Amino acid sequence: MKMPRTLACGALALAASLALAADDVAKDGGPYVPTPQAVVDAMLDVAGVGPDDYVIDLGSGDGRIVLTGATRNKASGMGVDIDGELVDRANASARKLGVADRVSFQRQDVLAADVSRATVLTLYLLPGMMERLRPKLLKELKPGTRIVSHDFDLGEWKPDRSVDVQTPEKYDIAGTWTSTVYLWTVPAPVEGAWLVSLDGGRGAPFRLELKQRYQHFDGRLMRDAETVPLRDSLIEGTRVRFSAPGRNGRLEVYTGTVQDGKITGEARAGAGTAAVRWSATRVQ
Repeated sequence: MKMPRTLACGALALAASLALAADDVAKDGGPYVPTPQAVVDAMLDVAGVGPDDYVIDLGSGDGRIVLTGATRNKASGMGVDIDGELVDRANASARKLGVADRVSFQRQDVLAADVSRATVLTLYLLPGMMERLRPKLLKELKPGTRIVSHDFDLGEWKPDRSVDVQTPEKYDIAGTWTSTVYLWTVPAPVEGAWLVSLDGGRGAPFRLELKQRYQHFDGRLMRDAETVPLRDSLIEGTRVRFSAPGRNGRLEVYTGTVQDGKITGEARAGAGTAAVRWSATRVQ
């Protein structure tokens, strides 16, 4: 796995890289230093990696994250690294471990890599590179894909979860006893205007207008001559949830799944009430 480039000599100046995000270090992922195995295991655990997953590691180094995912979690995957010697070493390890039929490693710039196949994407790159990758990941990864990063986040896109991992071996390098693992789930795009219909002709169609910021959104519901703000809005991959005051004064809770430009789901007007199916089509 890649460790961030610093202004001094590689790994020994990791602490300085945490404090200094100068322009000249924002352009690449940095020199190779192995990720502690405890962090590798935690990254795979936090992402819930299993046999059906395809793990892509950007800045894969000796390949240990993808290889551990294959041997311990029975996943498939690919690693990308700019260092050809490390790529050769990782592919040799895959053959030795008997997983070369499920994992491979290629020499490539991480910014040029095709990540669309990933169900889990792992990272250990400098903040500057993380910032550069953020729009690529949002554009190319499927909604629901899990992103896991070691020590560095994605800036204004806040993680869904973070976990601290005890890594005593880092103390001599960075002056800290712990590493942080961050998790994001790629959200479905929902920003825009939607026309909502309730099954069974229960009321006239109404309009939703949504503004999205990563996994959060806000907006308003327009029904008849009434406009009300949405509450408790959240996107978890392809799943959406929000609530709004109903006609009878009860809070209506909507849950749904985003797929192929539509949202379908259920709405309830208070605890213990029957669910009503609803669907929404994007109109703007």
